[in-house]
Amino acid sequence: LSPDEDGICSGRYFSESGLVGLLEQAAELFSTGGLYETVNEVYKIVIPILEAHRDFRKLTLTHCKLQKAFDSIINKGQKRMFGTYFRVGFYGSKFGDLDEQEFVYKEPAITKLPEISHRLEGFYGQCFGEDAVEVIKDSAPVDKRKLDPNKAYIQITFVEPYFDEYEMKDRVTYFEKNFNLCRFMYTTPFTMDGRPRGELSEQYKRNTILTTMHAFPYIKTRINVIQKEEFILTPIEVAIEDMRKKTQELTAATNQEPPDPKMLQMVLQGSVGATVNQGPLEVAQVFLAEIPADPKLYRHHNKLRLCFKEFIMR
Repeated sequence: LSPDEDGICSGRYFSESGLVGLLEQAAELFSTGGLYETVNEVYKIVIPILEAHRDFRKLTLTHCKLQKAFDSIINKGQKRMFGTYFRVGFYGSKFGDLDEQEFVYKEPAITKLPEISHRLEGFYGQCFGEDAVEVIKDSAPVDKRKLDPNKAYIQITFVEPYFDEYEMKDRVTYFEKNFNLCRFMYTTPFTMDGRPRGELSEQYKRNTILTTMHAFPYIKTRINVIQKEEFILTPIEVAIEDMRKKTQELTAATNQEPPDPKMLQMVLQGSVGATVNQGPLEVAQVFLAEIPADPKLYRHHNKLRLCFKEFIMR
């Protein structure tokens, strides 16, 4: 800042007490918004100023508020409500600049897909006329040539925050897994002959990772997608992923404090029940009955065997 510019340094917030006032307001709002960990970050800036002024009354208040914030973290644990995220793509010349743009929307934590779908359909229906708006129900890539040029199409997909393995080392708490998010993932099952679902041996999966321009939470509740990456998982990789998921569910259910027999019962039924046609037994019969002919599959074959070893141990 250049001090000779008129009015910049004479505003009422441009002083130590003004800064402290604004930061305290920010901490209050973070607390109301349930982001208790950030309250601590904000007060880290405030406390040295209060200490320098020997303002013990305010220091007492600040530490009381910090205690409240830390208590909330301990007491609320996994019950805290963070956002639910959806990818929304707009297709059709009716949208003007929005045509072929994709956004990630942040919604309140218990929003279901039909709710946001109904809301966006209603909103754009008022803009273009109800008959002109259509919601694309699947998450497969959109082929613009097959769309009616007189209609506006909206494609909505549920997405989850995505982290690389190395990131997970730093994102330990529930809060860290729901804060400062700019990468999201959704999966689309497909088979080579065009059907979304098929037998285990022909079930492929497309993982799409989206990167947004800014990180959530943000001032706006929708942010542009600036990058899109796609990974195709082969049937055996899909099976490995499923087995890992099942093992994680079992681990969580057996280590739950206090123990929850109902949850364990459900997970066990889903894992080893004879009625589950695409359960672990089926996976083993399809992929592990014989050693694959293609040497490229040896690694996956071994990985899957290790997954089963872990699974049986659990």
